[in-house]
Amino acid sequence: MKKMRTILYVDDEEINLMLFEINFKEKYHVIGTDSPVKGLQILKNNPEISVVISDMKMPEMNGLQFIKKAKKKYPKICYFILTGYDITDEIAEALNCKLINFYFKKPFNMKEIDDSIQKVFT
Repeated sequence: MKKMRTILYVDDEEINLMLFEINFKEKYHVIGTDSPVKGLQILKNNPEISVVISDMKMPEMNGLQFIKKAKKKYPKICYFILTGYDITDEIAEALNCKLINFYFKKPFNMKEIDDSIQKVFT
């Protein structure tokens, strides 16, 4: 049996964490957390994580701030951002400087996310 990729999904909304896990648990090992601060701790304790998907708007820090911190320590991981809004200048800049591989709009499209993850690893 092929080993599942491990994804860290960071979103402060409990319902999104549940939906993400339900939709992807057959294909990936999903670790979800509602906090970017906890997300950094999870990355430290789980070196097998190869993909991070983060919500953009969260209370402690936004998704790009979280990804900047994470990418400094874990540059080999692929990072994606999820947003409820259209692309912003901040997200466009993150794409241009390769901070993130891609961004997704909410409500999330499972096929689009899965295809993007697959693309990164082929």
